[in-house]
Amino acid sequence: MNQQHAAPARQNVLGAAVVGGVIGSLLTAALLFFAAPGVLSSRIVRNGLLADPKILSDTVDALRDAQYAPVLDANRAAIETPFSSSWKGAAKPEVTLVEFFDYACPYCKASNPAVDKLLQDEKGLRVVYRELPILGPDSLTSARLSLEASKLGRFAQFHDTLWAAGRPAADTNAKAAAAAGIDPSPKQDPQIEAELSRNMKLAGELGATGTPLFVIGDRVMNGAVGYDMLKDAIDKARAKG
Repeated sequence: MNQQHAAPARQNVLGAAVVGGVIGSLLTAALLFFAAPGVLSSRIVRNGLLADPKILSDTVDALRDAQYAPVLDANRAAIETPFSSSWKGAAKPEVTLVEFFDYACPYCKASNPAVDKLLQDEKGLRVVYRELPILGPDSLTSARLSLEASKLGRFAQFHDTLWAAGRPAADTNAKAAAAAGIDPSPKQDPQIEAELSRNMKLAGELGATGTPLFVIGDRVMNGAVGYDMLKDAIDKARAKG
């Protein structure tokens, strides 16, 4: 057989193998789906999932919440108690939303409008901000300055000014520090360093893969999850009491 005839033959064999592999995989998946007693052996479960696929996502949420329940139970006060003035919203909250954030994180910045809207919509909500500077030296400087402003009762002035000014840098940090009435060079403060270490430890125990990390009631959510998911978690936390 010459090369011209051999090439199509090889392609046909390869194509048949690929198709056969795909079909085999689909048949295997189907057998597992319908027959495997340890996976989804019940036709009732199958029909329920087909009728309402949200069941699966709710199950995943429940498993995730159960995973972090021991950490939340053991550290609830440490997570929800703000550092000095690092909070906004209700002085006597019905529900507390905790955000671990980094001033250099674009996803944290993208989440700010949702958090601000929740503060407007939910009068019983308190938002506790926990510094988690993981994106470089300028982030760490911002976090230290932010906590210094917090100790003086001026967290909001620093926080809002820096977000409006842009990413952490010498000039933006200085602008935010001026708004809070503090020196732009952070002081060595054991209380601030202890807070940063505690936040890092808590975030790690809560499975943080980056920022933002939100904690509401029994829910732990990593990433810019948006207004609706945060609102849903608030509603469930309030209902649970």
